[in-house]
Amino acid sequence: MEFQGIKNWDGLLDPLDDDLRGEILRYGEFVEAAYGCFDFDTSSATYATCRYPKRSMLMQCGLGRSGYKVVKNLHATCAVQMPRWIEKFPNLKSPQSSWIGYVAVCDDVDEITRLGRRDIVIAYRGTVTCSEWLENLRATLTCLPDDMSPDENSEPMVQSGLLSMYTTKIEGHIPSLQETIREEIISILNNYSDEYSLSITITGHSLGAALATLTAYDITTKFNKLPMVTVLSFGGPRVGNKSFRYQLEKNGTKVLRIVNSDDPITKVPGFVIDDDDMAHRGEATVARLPSWLEKYMEDTQWVYAEVGKELKLSSKDSIRKGNVAMCHDLKTYLYLVNNFVSSSTCPLRATVRNYSFHLNLHNTV
Repeated sequence: MEFQGIKNWDGLLDPLDDDLRGEILRYGEFVEAAYGCFDFDTSSATYATCRYPKRSMLMQCGLGRSGYKVVKNLHATCAVQMPRWIEKFPNLKSPQSSWIGYVAVCDDVDEITRLGRRDIVIAYRGTVTCSEWLENLRATLTCLPDDMSPDENSEPMVQSGLLSMYTTKIEGHIPSLQETIREEIISILNNYSDEYSLSITITGHSLGAALATLTAYDITTKFNKLPMVTVLSFGGPRVGNKSFRYQLEKNGTKVLRIVNSDDPITKVPGFVIDDDDMAHRGEATVARLPSWLEKYMEDTQWVYAEVGKELKLSSKDSIRKGNVAMCHDLKTYLYLVNNFVSSSTCPLRATVRNYSFHLNLHNTV
């Protein structure tokens, strides 16, 4: 359970514990599978859907021996309307709703024994479609709906486009991602209510990392007596404000953000002014702004807060400067995790420190 964050990963991140490294990489493979299952072919009639049936998804992506089975497909729906001129460019077509990930349950006795619990994984891919790109550009903070904001004395806010993708549905046709997740959590709790130990691990890359954090917030706010909920995010943008972070921590959610310091996506949207955020990241604090000025800036709906614990990596010794796409790619993150030693001594293992590698990149963020 220490690898799930029950002690906030104290003493495990710098230097990186080898067993924790293995667990991070294992969950990273579930995110890779979310990309591997997605149909990227815009000329295909099945574009933006899952290429495989649930029973064979993980096997098709090389995770047939993971000990997990997929129990639910997940779809996200965008509220933004694409301009009509897009229809003239087939390569830019963008369905309103797209397959974005899956829920998988560990059902292998040996793996359950190894983990000491039955684990449920929720895995999300990053941005692919034009509609999702447009939602990403809606970067101002917006208030959460009443059923996601239980504390009357606080005002949790999240990125507008992210909330839209989580809560938008196509009436009578496709439920929202939020509805699907909540229904699946109810099913899981009913199916495994008699088990001694459960865990829910939510993981994702980029947009998927942000959705993972928002999902954790939602289910821990909505449901009482949940098992331990952990977020492992790769290359995620910021999600919400200080009140959002406060409620997330109050709910007991553990968040480990894997961040490449050379990846600009992890530094957007908005900006951070709270010195508490600096303390969260282990950085030196700066003089706090006057309260009136801080309040004024927060009212602009651009002031975000970092959440959870951070595992800070760097690709500067491995990737040519200026290659933003490679700095952000999930394969880069897994490569860096696999070879990270310590930020205070040698960032990467000596055998790979100057290794220049090439990746097959998806055009995703």
